[in-house]
Amino acid sequence: MSDKNNRHGHKSHYGKSFLILPIVFFIGTYLVLYMAFAPTVSTFVSAVGMFFSDFEKNYSTDYKNIFVPVSEDSTLPTVKKEVGNTTKTLIKIDNIEFPNYGNQFGQLVIEDCGVDASLFFGDGNIALRNGVGVYSGSFIPGYGGTILVAGHNNTYFNGLKNAQPGQIVTIKTSYGNYTYEIFETAVKKAKDSSAYDLKADRENLIMYTCYPFDELGLTNKRFFVYAKYVSGTQIDTDVKEGD
Repeated sequence: MSDKNNRHGHKSHYGKSFLILPIVFFIGTYLVLYMAFAPTVSTFVSAVGMFFSDFEKNYSTDYKNIFVPVSEDSTLPTVKKEVGNTTKTLIKIDNIEFPNYGNQFGQLVIEDCGVDASLFFGDGNIALRNGVGVYSGSFIPGYGGTILVAGHNNTYFNGLKNAQPGQIVTIKTSYGNYTYEIFETAVKKAKDSSAYDLKADRENLIMYTCYPFDELGLTNKRFFVYAKYVSGTQIDTDVKEGD
């Protein structure tokens, strides 16, 4: 009787092991593969959803739009000031509604590249889903400094791959319209801080996106487009008490 019980006990033990070990192995393998490939799969699924969704995504309720287009040569009230040896016409800074982070405040157009995008202050997710964004550590058009603008390579800034020296960039705002001329393009590493100068003492426009253009998700390289200021009424940033 004892031998019979032992035989049955061994049989039950081996049967359970036969079932449990494959299940544990399967779950462990699944977790390892998921952790290894989840970032890639997630990016791919998001991209597929963006390109093949039956419904156009609309994020318009997630941000404030303060952009009111003005006619070609219109600006807000101006003031005449002596700057060096010349008299300049400047926009009175008190009349400008400066954008808060996440606000749409303009439109960026490069006709030769097929770029026509809403311009946001800040380069967060909402901004880059709906257009292109000015890095908040740089300046807005007309302020006399570096305007650093980011956009996704597979959406609003995909057309930058066609950028060539001599092409004109137009930025439209509620306080005036500004034009810049592209003079250089370059591919640089994502963490190359020499790719831009946020302390420049002259107005300039730098646009950038991930590179190569046909890759999905973040890459370790960026495609930069450099443009010099051509026209547009500057803002009177040197405001003294009583002005």
